[in-house]
Amino acid sequence: MSKGYGVTEIYVPEGSKFIGQTITETRLAESDINILTLYRGDKIIPNPRNERVLEPRDKLLCFGKLESMRGMIPVKTKRKRRPVIQDLDTQIVDTPDESTEKEDS
Repeated sequence: MSKGYGVTEIYVPEGSKFIGQTITETRLAESDINILTLYRGDKIIPNPRNERVLEPRDKLLCFGKLESMRGMIPVKTKRKRRPVIQDLDTQIVDTPDESTEKEDS
């Protein structure tokens, strides 16, 4: 695979400019993005035809220029996941040493 290319999933949210457009009309191919699979509800549509009309909540498995695909993600959804940080338990629990138990027996 060439550098700068990869596979990613693109979600088509409510209100997207792609809703109601065919795959050809989205002009993704002009940005060097190819749709490999269309996920619509429970349906999986491999190699969807260019005449296929996109609907809200479709997911597109795409191969193409990563930079082009990153540019399609709305700013508000680009937030990085913050790790969940838990407090460290600093209390030490005393447990009898096994060697001490054997000597006592």
